[in-house]
Amino acid sequence: MRKYIPHLFTSLNLCCGCIAAIFIIIGQPLGAVIFMFLGIFFDFFDGLAARALKVTSEVGVQLDSLADVITSGLVPSLMMVHLLINAEWDGTIGTYLDALMVEKNPLIPEALFPSWLPVIGLLVVVSAAYRLAKFNVDERQTSGFIGLPTPANAIFIASLILITEDFSPAWAYELLINSWVLVGITIVFSLLMHAEIPLFSLKFKSFGLKENGFVYGFLLATIAALLLFKIIAIPFIIIGYVLLSIIKNTLTK
Repeated sequence: MRKYIPHLFTSLNLCCGCIAAIFIIIGQPLGAVIFMFLGIFFDFFDGLAARALKVTSEVGVQLDSLADVITSGLVPSLMMVHLLINAEWDGTIGTYLDALMVEKNPLIPEALFPSWLPVIGLLVVVSAAYRLAKFNVDERQTSGFIGLPTPANAIFIASLILITEDFSPAWAYELLINSWVLVGITIVFSLLMHAEIPLFSLKFKSFGLKENGFVYGFLLATIAALLLFKIIAIPFIIIGYVLLSIIKNTLTK
């Protein structure tokens, strides 16, 4: 029976991802963020449970990646499409939702999509799926990551949703209703998922201080940043994660 416990966590991850996708499709981005974070929470524990119970399996590995394609691939991709549509309407995202209510209007396609630029947001899910496929066959990534992990990328994009929904801080909101800024973010972070940059893993194999001192330090700094700077800290934490990994690799060498 215990061999199914990790699968339960993975299945909860998958279900949360599906619910998050529904929320973003119906124009409720905050609900999508909540369920995406719940999915990532369950994703954190499935591997930990498998190792603790000594029931790791190839099926579990594949199931985990399939769930991540939804929660950390499709959902952030739809979020980026949402942000790009919002930017196309100069921050008044309610306008395009109102357009859906107009019946038999031949101009709805043009009203709904002033341009096809939002489709670029789908690059996120393509890049995430390819990264997860590579991860499953890359023996170099057993204890760490090479390239930005899909959950980190998803958290980064979700933080942009939170900023635009809160309209705060104002300078960040103004940046995020610029289509070309969002296109740049989409391209850069899609490439980062495949960059040959070793990144330390936040998944624990044990809880010892000696083995996880660097990770514990990063987590404490993350909590402090969130308490001090709130939502705006999240994207900088993800960027800091990449930079700290590069520094750690340099010092190790």
